Parts: sequence; structure tokens; C-alpha cells
Amino acid sequence: MTRAGLILAAPLILATALPVFAQTAPAPGADATAPAAEAPATPAAEAPASADATAANAATADAAPADSGGLEMVEPGGTWEFDPEHSHVIWSYDHMGFSTSTGTIRGVTGTVTLDQDNPANSSVEASFPLSALKSVSALLDEHLMGDDFFAGAAPDTAITFRSTSVEPTGDKTAKVTGNVELNGVTQPLVLDVTLRQTAVDPVTQLPTAGFAATGTLLRTDFNLGAFAPAVSDEIKLVINVEAKKGS
Repeated sequence: MTRAGLILAAPLILATALPVFAQTAPAPGADATAPAAEAPATPAAEAPASADATAANAATADAAPADSGGLEMVEPGGTWEFDPEHSHVIWSYDHMGFSTSTGTIRGVTGTVTLDQDNPANSSVEASFPLSALKSVSALLDEHLMGDDFFAGAAPDTAITFRSTSVEPTGDKTAKVTGNVELNGVTQPLVLDVTLRQTAVDPVTQLPTAGFAATGTLLRTDFNLGAFAPAVSDEIKLVINVEAKKGS
């Protein structure tokens, strides 16, 4: 799997013509020795940028990786260990058409192994305890642990993801398919993953990798479908991970 410094394309320099100065003939009766009036300089019209050049510049800007901010870059290959202080999941769902409700999962642990020579051989493992699953409301958190959802589950019950395949889709992107074990059920999950950058963290002085991912799962796949479809079955996931070497 491949995970982003923006190099801005230089603006196209528009050609301008040199001003042209014209002399006027003296009017009848005018003093022939008087200097001729100088015609005002008329700058030539700016040459428009070609459509091809404009498109090329736009494509270059879109394809450029994120600016490293002067960090010391490092090679992405090897095994990276999640930094749980900077790794989390935001999950969201539609609440009866009235609003989009969100929650968080903090303290995610795991590893990412990147094979630079053969990215398809890369792998991901991640886990967190059920107690890390939080909504925006203490009352809803209590409801989640009740009869409608995780009744009887221990707070330290592990929720895990293990990749089964990695399909590179670009220089720093991939589709990562794996199995999620949740509520005693194992189901596949596909994540769209981006490698943001790999550089030395100026605070810890450790090689650090940044990853972003998105995915979707269905509550009913894990026997957690209470109130669906009024409360959406679909749960959207937005994942951010910082991982380090040598920690």
C-alpha cells in the first residue's frame, strides 16, 4: 500500500508587446520645427493562456502531494505502530432524517506494514475496546450498552480489523479489504486508504506515517440493527491514524 509537499505550478507568463510610438505629421501652418506629438503608448493585448496549458496546470496542482512543511521525509516501507494519542475513528449515521449524529472511537491501536516493492503485500491490523465507542451523549452511551445493542458485553471486549487484501489504486492510495469482528460477528469491510506522508516527527524525533481512510458498514450485519431503517442502518467511518517506528 502506498499513504501526501504541494508543488504549485508556476503561473503562465503572459507575453506583452512593446509599446509602439507613432509620430504625427505637422498640421498646416504649424511650426515644422516643433517636435511631433507622441502618440500614447498602447500595450498589446495579453495573450490568453491556452486551454491545454491551463488544464495541465490544474492537473499538476490536483495531483501534487500535501506540503511536507519542511519536515525530513523518510521511506514508507516497514512496519508502523499506531500512536493511540493521534489515532481515532469518527462514525456517523442519519437520525430519522432530522440530523446526522456522530460519535468517536479513540485510543485505537494496531500496525501497518508497508511493502514498497510489492504494495499488494502490505497489511493492516487494528483494535480498540468496546468502552472506547462513544456518542455525543452520556444517555445514548448508556443506551448503546443496553438491551437494544451491546447488552451484556464487557467494556474491554475487543473490536478488531485485520486486512485480507490490499489493492493499490494510486501512488499513495489503496483499497484495503479486511474482516471486522464486532458483537461476536465477523464481516468484511472495505476501506479507501490514503498515505498522507512519512516524515520525522519534530517533537518525538521518530519516523512517523500519517494515514486517512473512509468506509461504510451496516449495523444489521452485526446484529445491531435496532430502529433501522428510521435510524440508518449505514454507519459511515472516517479514520485518521498516526503511526511510528522505534517508539
